[in-house]
Amino acid sequence: MKETPPPSQEDIAQQTTLKPLLPKDAGAVHGEATPPGPADESLTSLEEAPSYEAMRVNEKYSSLPAEADRGVHIINIRAIDDLGYLQSEGTLLNSLAVDPDANCKYGLYFRDGQRKVDYILVYNYKRTSSHNILARVLHVDPSLGAQNLKQEPLPGKDGPLDTGEIDHHEDDKRSRREEYESNLLEAGLELEKDEGTKIHGIGFVKIHAPWNVLCREAEFLKLKMPTKKMYQINQSRGLLKKINSVLQKMTEPIQPRVAGNRSQSMKRLSFTFSREKQHLFDLSDKDSFFDSKTRSTIVYEILKRTTCSKASMGITSLLANGVYTAAYPLHDGDFEGEDVEVNDRKILCEEWATYGAFYKYQPIHLIRKYFGEKVGLYFAWLGVYTQMLIPASIVGIIVFLYGCFTVDENTPSMEMCDQRNNITMCPLCDRTCSYWKLSSACATARASHFFDNPATVFFSVFMALWAAMFMEHWKRKQMRLNYKWDLTGFEEEEETVKAHPRAEYEAKVLKKSLRKDCRHKEIDKEKLTWKDRLPAYLTNLVSFIFMIGLTFAIVFAVIIYRISTAAALAISSSPSGRSNVRVTVTATAVIINLVVIIILDELYGSIARWLTQIEVPKTDKNFEERLIFKAFLLKFVNAYTPIFYVAFFKGRFVGRPGDYVYIFGSFRMEECAPGGCLMELCIQLSIIMLGKQLIQNNLFEIGIPKMKKFFRYLKQQRPIDHEESTKKKQRYEVDYNLEPFAGLTPEYMEMIIQFGFVTLFVASFPLAPLFALLNNIIEIRLDAKKFVTELRRPVAVRAKDIGIWYNILRGIGKLAVIINAFVISFTSDFIPRLVYRYMYSSNGSMHGFVNHTLSYFNVSDFQAGTAPNDPMELGYEVQICRYKDYREPPWSENKYEISKDFWAVLAARLAFVIVFQNLVMFMSDFVDWIIPDIPKDISQQIHKEKVLLVELFMKEEQGKQQMLETTKEKDNLQGDNCNNHSPPFPRPQRGSAASRRSYHVAI
Repeated sequence: MKETPPPSQEDIAQQTTLKPLLPKDAGAVHGEATPPGPADESLTSLEEAPSYEAMRVNEKYSSLPAEADRGVHIINIRAIDDLGYLQSEGTLLNSLAVDPDANCKYGLYFRDGQRKVDYILVYNYKRTSSHNILARVLHVDPSLGAQNLKQEPLPGKDGPLDTGEIDHHEDDKRSRREEYESNLLEAGLELEKDEGTKIHGIGFVKIHAPWNVLCREAEFLKLKMPTKKMYQINQSRGLLKKINSVLQKMTEPIQPRVAGNRSQSMKRLSFTFSREKQHLFDLSDKDSFFDSKTRSTIVYEILKRTTCSKASMGITSLLANGVYTAAYPLHDGDFEGEDVEVNDRKILCEEWATYGAFYKYQPIHLIRKYFGEKVGLYFAWLGVYTQMLIPASIVGIIVFLYGCFTVDENTPSMEMCDQRNNITMCPLCDRTCSYWKLSSACATARASHFFDNPATVFFSVFMALWAAMFMEHWKRKQMRLNYKWDLTGFEEEEETVKAHPRAEYEAKVLKKSLRKDCRHKEIDKEKLTWKDRLPAYLTNLVSFIFMIGLTFAIVFAVIIYRISTAAALAISSSPSGRSNVRVTVTATAVIINLVVIIILDELYGSIARWLTQIEVPKTDKNFEERLIFKAFLLKFVNAYTPIFYVAFFKGRFVGRPGDYVYIFGSFRMEECAPGGCLMELCIQLSIIMLGKQLIQNNLFEIGIPKMKKFFRYLKQQRPIDHEESTKKKQRYEVDYNLEPFAGLTPEYMEMIIQFGFVTLFVASFPLAPLFALLNNIIEIRLDAKKFVTELRRPVAVRAKDIGIWYNILRGIGKLAVIINAFVISFTSDFIPRLVYRYMYSSNGSMHGFVNHTLSYFNVSDFQAGTAPNDPMELGYEVQICRYKDYREPPWSENKYEISKDFWAVLAARLAFVIVFQNLVMFMSDFVDWIIPDIPKDISQQIHKEKVLLVELFMKEEQGKQQMLETTKEKDNLQGDNCNNHSPPFPRPQRGSAASRRSYHVAI
């Protein structure tokens, strides 16, 4: 008999390491003992070994029900040395010659290359100096239950873990992770760990949702999925069809080259998913039935509601406590490189997230497919807003050009520039300032006509109607997207999903119940009342008062700066400094305002989040709405307070020569330029708007994320060997280095503030829509590049509208009508010119208007110590000087009192505000009423879908009824046949076994 050779060290190692993890029969999967057998039956070939790593084993790697999620073995082999082999023994090395990471597409799949990674959990771990083992086994003991999750090192040459100094805090985190992960296994998810990455001290948990879990959660979340039924979309006919065809051909070059971007003639009927009605749905390709966006959303919902004993609030609480450091879905793959497989991320990068595609439409449907409905709606809204800025920009340019072409025909500015009028103006400051000629303000007067002309009123009315048209256009676009994205009838589902309490709210309720010792009461009945939130409400009130007061104080400080700087430059020895006092003061003050606004914006955003957190809102929706409202209110006050001051307060409370208003007893309130404050308002608005867009919106969005990414890269650097340096990073490692997604609130906020600049003070700056358009063309591509390349993939969130932002937009649109009415009435000279033309002009012209708006002052009435130190600076002695106001002359009985002309102009201004406001509001409401919110064709399609759904279910019920009747008839026929062929009951006879069985069936 031939002697069997003794097993080699390699065979022993294989039996020791792989045998417990790769059982042949399915009983071992569930924790049952495997009967002993020959060694060759319990071993798996080394070529198949990588496919067995780190997976829950069953016959075809199919999903297990939640009840069968007990005995689970997970292994992750990350180092060859840990298996106890010498490098000279090349059997295992040869089996791993093919890169195992390529099988799993570098982290997009589990190590078996079959199960897709739907979500990633990241945690920190500490490894002692002797802990060089990278392979670990995650084992669930069926006899002790899933709560006893043990993590053990694989046998290897390094021996056991160092049992030296123990970090109890880290042990607590590890135990909570183990318990939480065991609960995830019980929920039906499949897990795989990886601690052998290039990032030192970082471990990754890969999560996969099997088919049965996806179906269960899709039914729970009421997801609408495509059925087998397809129907034809109603197409336009006749002339409208020809027009649409021509438009499609014209817009062909600016359409993105994305599949499914063109209008489709057929659409699949969608219905809320149900496991009982799976036969209705298109399950021809189960792998793509639930796309990656939907899969990650389902896993995230499970993560949120799965709890452990020390953290009853799910993944949000674990992230807040540092048990996990990050949680995110994976991107679909790389977006650059010649050998990269085509994926949605790569397509978005080439057709959307590039500045070269600035002239193209956005692939909104692909954006929604990749990032979810909420992100898709944001970019759709931004695209509609940018498109609507095109006509507003064109009209604004026309208004500006009209002012440029008519400046030489403007009589008031010509009179101001005419040196023959020889109008001597009163000093602009006490003692150090002298008398000056009105003609020296010629350039300011001519420039103000560019923005302060009759066309400005028309433009204000146009922009008010434009805002109403924009809102209506967006509502219709939003409804089209709801129909195409199967979000119609989403209200009830939305409330069901979003009504789940936040983790912080549940923790607060739990603390409250423990304080009350509610052992005999149900905790679910406890809730936070206004009394519980009263300290937070008071903190919010005090904080808001303080921050708004801080904003006003800063504006007041800038006013002091302007006054003191103007006084200092007035006594400057430099002639150029004295001649450019107003320009220098205005420009430097606006730059200071811009810097302060940018700093306070960042500060107020953080404070608004903290104030919202201490209120402890119940749901995520409530939290988001309260945060948005607080942040918007603070940033609105911060951005527009300096502009409101220039528009409505500057030059209103200066007094008159001989009786000026002083601040702190020595600083005289500043006055408007001779041409009015509208030009200064234009400068203030343009610098703040352009500065915010350039610095805050663009440089911050580009620079800060790149700096954070660079510092994170430096922090993670550690010495690595050559093998590790040449190894390609896994997908989850690359995504971990990206910036976390912080929500859409900052993106919406900057656009809403810009919308305010475009609409609120557009009467003073007709070019605002043009600059907003240029910024948004860049902003769309900048945000796209950030979402595709710089940020981790956000969890897809279903939404059918833009939420509270729509109400804010409507509020700004209504406020814009009122503010523009006051700007035209009180800031510009439009109303005084009308009053002069129709009440005081002898021939209906504007000749003499400048003289009419200037009052007289006798220089002998100056207060002691306020007269100019050099009264002869103009070369002659001044007896009477002029100042801009409607007051009685010094030779009148009521000298320096307000004249009747002032009251006439004031009455006309107030009348204009009332008429303008009501007329424009009526026109806006009329536009709102006349344009339906739901397009007619979409309404018809929605009705058609409902009818088709009813028909589908009626046919299904009829089919079931016919099937039951057919089965019943077959049973009856079978019974009759059996009765005919069987012998009579009283006369039993012997027969075959078949006849006896027939007789038994008949009975």
